[in-house]
Amino acid sequence: MGLFSKLKEKAFEEAKSQMMEALGGCCGVDAEGDDNRTGQMSQEEFEATKPDELRKDIRMISGCQDKQTSADVSNVASFQLPDPAGRAGGACTSTLLNILYADEQVPEEDLSFTEVLEQMRVQLGSSGYTQIPQLSSMNPLDVNTKFDLVPDTHEGGTKRAVMIGINYVGDSPGELSGCWNDVLNMKKYIMDVHGFEEENIVILMDDGEHTEPNADNIIAAYKQVVSDAEEGDSIFLHYSGHGTKLKDDNGDEADGYDEALVPRDFQTSGMIRDDDLYEMLIKALPEGVHMVSLMDCCHSGSILDLPYIFKGDGSQTEMTLDPDMNLEAFIQKLTGKLMEYLKKRMGM
Repeated sequence: MGLFSKLKEKAFEEAKSQMMEALGGCCGVDAEGDDNRTGQMSQEEFEATKPDELRKDIRMISGCQDKQTSADVSNVASFQLPDPAGRAGGACTSTLLNILYADEQVPEEDLSFTEVLEQMRVQLGSSGYTQIPQLSSMNPLDVNTKFDLVPDTHEGGTKRAVMIGINYVGDSPGELSGCWNDVLNMKKYIMDVHGFEEENIVILMDDGEHTEPNADNIIAAYKQVVSDAEEGDSIFLHYSGHGTKLKDDNGDEADGYDEALVPRDFQTSGMIRDDDLYEMLIKALPEGVHMVSLMDCCHSGSILDLPYIFKGDGSQTEMTLDPDMNLEAFIQKLTGKLMEYLKKRMGM
């Protein structure tokens, strides 16, 4: 090895050592990169460690936990909702709208995040559904504050939405009946209540009238809405369709499985993994943009890999770090990407 190569190697090892030392106390990684974890990191350690891309304003409402399946309801009329294209709707979306927009009217008094999720759980349970709704977030959120899709701080910005409803028409088994209704009902709500404009709402549905929700179109829509967003804007993402679990292919999932969305052409294009969603939606999101995602699908609890969680099962009074999320592996994955970047910069 020549002198210049040796100097580059030494500089890289010093940079790696400094990075690992900075992460070591809270990630369970020593200067050699070895794992010395003794348990889940604390919230204080995580907040001191996480990179800037994990400090963005992102929240997700999901209809069930990772281990649970979501459900259709056979008659949206029982939820006092408009019925623009049939008689079925997703249980999560229908229940949420019944709380926030019953008879196309908003509640007289503001509801907190806790109240909304608890009411969702009660209504789902009374209808025979066992799924537990949950709220997850990139940053710790006071769940006793007012529930909103667009915070007051972002009311002046552009409000953009990507809404996906997939009924998988013709698939047997697997055809759903409520996903188009979910999108159309939720679209009316965000326009009437939150002031979203038609021109800023992208709809993908397999109804033969809208853009086909195949993998390429879903990915393109997600990338475009993030690319168009600027500081002060708000993004609302709504997905109603199938969700699934796949064997984890990079070691960042504590349960050994990736969560994934199921596009219309999944037989040929495959699934859209949570790792792909992270790259498109989380990592690429500009600073100062508020994003809320509503995932009405199976196994959706951690599909955006957001570290803070509040389950609407009555067991929590505040949002906490997700005990089932492998935070250390997640941060080490990001660190690994930094290592690759350093090597490229040094010509190694």
